[in-house]
Amino acid sequence: METKNIKAFGTEAAEAPLQTLDIQRRAVLAHDVEIEILYCGICHSDLHSARNEWHGTIYPIVPGHEIVGRITKVGDHVKGFKVGDLAGVGCMVDSCRECEHCKDGLEQFCDPGNTLTFNSPDVHLGGQTFGGYSQSIVVDENYVLHVSDKLDLAGVAPLLCAGITTYSPLKHWKVGPGQKVGIVGIGGLGHMGIKLAKAMGAHVVVFTTSLSKTEDAKRLGADEVVLSTDPEQMAKHAKSLNFILDCVSAEHNIDSYLNLLKVDGTLTLVGAPMEPLPVTSFSLLLGRRSFAGSNIGGIAETQEMLDFCAEHNITADIEIIGVDEVNDAYERLLKGDIKYRFVIDMASLK
Repeated sequence: METKNIKAFGTEAAEAPLQTLDIQRRAVLAHDVEIEILYCGICHSDLHSARNEWHGTIYPIVPGHEIVGRITKVGDHVKGFKVGDLAGVGCMVDSCRECEHCKDGLEQFCDPGNTLTFNSPDVHLGGQTFGGYSQSIVVDENYVLHVSDKLDLAGVAPLLCAGITTYSPLKHWKVGPGQKVGIVGIGGLGHMGIKLAKAMGAHVVVFTTSLSKTEDAKRLGADEVVLSTDPEQMAKHAKSLNFILDCVSAEHNIDSYLNLLKVDGTLTLVGAPMEPLPVTSFSLLLGRRSFAGSNIGGIAETQEMLDFCAEHNITADIEIIGVDEVNDAYERLLKGDIKYRFVIDMASLK
């Protein structure tokens, strides 16, 4: 297959810093689009993967699945995009397309397994897929999203992961007007959850371990802010919430939040703690409550989310960096030193 060499930013070992690499992209096939990458967000999973913390990384790796750019070439059979269009690519670049989940628009749950944007088997070139810390990417049009020109493009990039990760469960559990919704944690995911739940019409209660984040939570759209380490504040919200979106990736007390749910309420976890989270049976039984999980969203739902954000003028709160700052950004990410998402200006990769 015809290929071309492009510059990327990645690493060849778990202990090594990210640096400039040369990688290959396939030539544009009949249903492909080629995208010049303008911005790529940094997700915590980029760091986990680059450092092999999930024990599945194959090197070299080029992370990045929050991609926004402009289409520079289209295949002969492409119908939905044209050269010059703004476009986005999220966590997936392919799936089997034939299993029940793919047919239902739930490609994130593809039975044989979807093809992730990076560190997934590349069926075209062999080896592994390379992500968005690069000059360009070639993707089948069925896994490419339309991006509005009404929004700040850099702020759109994190919507392709953090946005859909929080939008999907809010939509699935029918969050809307008349509901009282809790958001646990104010970070890359939590700050998007606040904005989206508020735009959906819910009364938003934010739970945080840091009083210093109170004003910022209200700026993002919170109606109330609760210090989760204060038993009295927590008790005031007992049995009052219809839904809770838990965005915390560290160990925390799930029971303390389950007990805030009304009868038939649901707590959905989108954070990814490394250790198991114990749950007391009576926290579920006494209110017919549910403890659930959610993982990104399908392609159609991701497009729906982008359109919703364009309609409501929602983007992520970001800090733009150059590629030479990525390694420092990873260290800051570990310390929580970001409000609330790093985005790489890919023009810096020259």
